Amino acid sequence: MAFGLIIIGDEILSGKRIDKHFSKVVELLGARGLSLAWSECVGDDPARITATLKRTFDSGDIVFSCGGIGATPDDHTRQCAADALGVPLVLHPEAKQKIQERMLDMAREANVPFDLNKPENLHRLKMGEFPQGAEIVPNSYNKIPGFAIRHKGSAGGVHYFVPGFPVMAWPMIEWALDTHHADLFHRKPHLEKSVLVFEAMESALTPLMEAIESAFPQVKVFSLPSVGDVQTRRHIELGVKGDPQQTEQAFDKLLAGLTQFGSEIRPV
Repeated sequence: MAFGLIIIGDEILSGKRIDKHFSKVVELLGARGLSLAWSECVGDDPARITATLKRTFDSGDIVFSCGGIGATPDDHTRQCAADALGVPLVLHPEAKQKIQERMLDMAREANVPFDLNKPENLHRLKMGEFPQGAEIVPNSYNKIPGFAIRHKGSAGGVHYFVPGFPVMAWPMIEWALDTHHADLFHRKPHLEKSVLVFEAMESALTPLMEAIESAFPQVKVFSLPSVGDVQTRRHIELGVKGDPQQTEQAFDKLLAGLTQFGSEIRPV
């Protein structure tokens, strides 16, 4: 299964907030022997969010969507998900219960009477309106859940919608992974090895890289050039990754090829 990430919010695109979800999701997946296949960042534009979700619902991927599931005017994700699926928003009974529990907790903490029928409390219940057929994603931070949509006609495809706040989103993503996708953990052994190659040109190393990928079909070659800085000269991080056995063999071939070039190398 491929994993995808959607980050929603004008505040990211405008620079008012710095995205932290991408690196954290990469970390959470990596700790479980998984990797992120793609990521997109979308502003608070309902048409664009809906179009994005229509496309990703058809992907069959496991997708995490962060942001826009609140109940303020700039929170469009719940409605956009419903529109993308062609279903109505409905108040999820378990979500309603959890939101009411949260409101009661807040009233107790503030030592004020709790009235469910106050306009602001009724409005908060909108956070529990999810596309028809959704499941809840529990929120251990403040009880207000996110939601999940399983793809029709797809074996394992699912979207998880969580808040934009990292303190809520990240435990919810971990819960989704550990509860529903543990069967995918560490299924594909992986090894990565690389060296720094100094003062070399990528064009000169390309034939070697192509020969390695041709000889070892379960290995990818990567090349990460750097112009250098005050601590390190200009270099390329050149490496191989993939099936552990083939990676070891490919790395030996890489070192042998670099030796023939007379390249100065340093292990990473």
